Parts: sequence; structure tokens; C-alpha cells
Amino acid sequence: MSAQIAAGQEIDRYIQPDANAALRVQIARKFMNVKPEITGDEIAVVETNKGTFKFVLYPDSAPATVESFVRLAELGFYDGLTFHRYVPNFVIQGGDPKGDGTGDAGYTVPLEARAHHVEGAVGLARAADPNSGSCQFYITLSPQPHLDGNYTVFGRVIEGMDVVRKLRKGDKILRITIERGDQEK
Repeated sequence: MSAQIAAGQEIDRYIQPDANAALRVQIARKFMNVKPEITGDEIAVVETNKGTFKFVLYPDSAPATVESFVRLAELGFYDGLTFHRYVPNFVIQGGDPKGDGTGDAGYTVPLEARAHHVEGAVGLARAADPNSGSCQFYITLSPQPHLDGNYTVFGRVIEGMDVVRKLRKGDKILRITIERGDQEK
């Protein structure tokens, strides 16, 4: 893959599930200005070692976050990563290329805190800086209204919440794909 990304460059699965963190970040940075197609009816399909779940994306309330997540998913950034944090009745968190909660994609996404933390909300994890979200995401295991206004919710689980409830620290994300079409929001 060349270091120069041409205008209109297609996003492909350049990242293999066994890629190390540095390679994942290098490729993510090369593509960070490539805009994936966002039609408004995207569904993320997350295959894990415990089963598959799906979540609808919220491009109207979190456009930059959805764009980044779709781009990373289509690059294969999340494939092979683990869930590194589990807090009962609170969240399961993954998407860190380092696997320990300290990694990012080599760029950040601004805070877009508009949607609410209902059960099954998918949010963008961040550090103390509100605009420090990158690639790590969490799923709320119960409503968490105290997070509203402080974190970006960019989706909601619409299928497989039973799978989400089975996930624990160390479980694997096998693959994340993006479906487009007339899906229930």
C-alpha cells in the first residue's frame, strides 16, 4: 500500500486480525481523511468469540464518530482485538489496538454528546479531554444517564444484547462489518 492515498480512494480491509498495534495505527492514520460512504442506514455487525450482535449507527447525532468508526471497521482495524474492560451492570469496552485501555487510532474525534446512555448504547471512550475519543468503544449494560453530555453515543444494540451480556475482559472481536440498507433504527 502506498503512503499516498488518492482522492476518492476506496477503503478496503488492509488490516489483518493478527496485525500489531503500530501497524493498525499506521494504516488508520493513512486513511484518516478518507470519507467512507455514510447513507444513514448503517448497521455494525460485531462477530465475537461469544456470538454476534448488531448495532444501528447514529450519523445524525454523531457524524464524525460514525464516519471514523465505519472507516476503522472497513479497514479491519477492530478485527482480532479484545474487550479489555468489563464492569458488571455498567459497560463492556473494547477496540484498543494495545489491548490495555491506553491505545488509539493515531487521531482523535471531537465530542458529539447528543444521544442518551440507554441500555445497549454504544459510546466512544475517551480520556480526560472531552475531544480525545479515538477508536475505543463501550456498550452500556444498563442505563447510565450520568454519562449523558460527557461521552458520545454513536449507536445502539438492536440485536444480540444477550451476546453483549456474556462478554468479559479478554473476549475477542473476530470481525466488525458494516451493513447498509433498509434496517430498523
